[in-house]
Amino acid sequence: MSGLLALLDDVAAIAKVAAASVDDVIAQAGKAGAKAAGAVIDDAAVTPKYVHGFEAKRELPIVWKIARASIFNKLVILLPAALVLSVFAPWLIPVFLIFGGAYLCFEGAEKVHHWLSPKHHDVEELVAKKMSAEDSAHLEEQKVKGAIKTDFILSAEIMTIALAALETDSLWFRGAALAVVAVGITVLVYGAVALIVKADDVGLHMASNGRLGATQKIGEAIVRGMPTFLKVLTFVGTLAMLWVGGSIILHAVAEIGWHAPEDWVKDVAENLAGEQGFGNWLVKAVIDGIGGLILGLLLIPVVTKVIGPLMRAVGLGGKAEEAH
Repeated sequence: MSGLLALLDDVAAIAKVAAASVDDVIAQAGKAGAKAAGAVIDDAAVTPKYVHGFEAKRELPIVWKIARASIFNKLVILLPAALVLSVFAPWLIPVFLIFGGAYLCFEGAEKVHHWLSPKHHDVEELVAKKMSAEDSAHLEEQKVKGAIKTDFILSAEIMTIALAALETDSLWFRGAALAVVAVGITVLVYGAVALIVKADDVGLHMASNGRLGATQKIGEAIVRGMPTFLKVLTFVGTLAMLWVGGSIILHAVAEIGWHAPEDWVKDVAENLAGEQGFGNWLVKAVIDGIGGLILGLLLIPVVTKVIGPLMRAVGLGGKAEEAH
């Protein structure tokens, strides 16, 4: 009996250690996922456009196709690649962060440029009319392929940012934390996307079939408010991309050895708003966002005139092709 009690005590001790390890993994994954906020918001803001124009019954199946490919890419391709990179070439992580930050800056600046270019909206309407006449199944296939390409780029950014934010030397710990980030962010993003794309249908059902006047009014408010909500989501996503993209680049170049830009931003924030607090964070975010916008605007002609044509020549479209 004493031996059995000792064994149970050992099992309990092991269980406590395992539980603590799980807590650490989840905590680290939460911090790492928070660092990738800009790319996550961008992913949630971009994806709904890929189901625009399809029948309501096809919206959720399309979202599921993209989500399934996203989790496969994160767990089967990007996670092992990130672990190999962290073991054999950790010095490359800041370089990839710079490319990821530059991509966020480009995408955010591209959206700002489109908002300021009235001709762009006319072109979008003509393209939409042309696409609506094509075979629905073929159009859905092309939309899903485009969404998966875009998601792969954003997922690579998310995994790289999360990897850089992890504070551990354990390979298995990094793998477990990245897996939690991959699954958690995918569920969060595509769960939110599913709610967004079906919100107007839910609102219409409530407005048409609600038994109570309050239910009908809520449904009407949802239907009327969704276009504005999508615009606000896009605007917030753009700000997040520029802010996070600029911040990532400053931090990455400091990791490489050039600390002057990051130190300058820190000094300005401390002089204007003190060493800590919301004011300090806001000043940094504004400076990072302005820097991200300037860099993104400089990258637009490079991407559209050089990188975009090269990617199309080798069969890769992605964001550069859409921008062009």
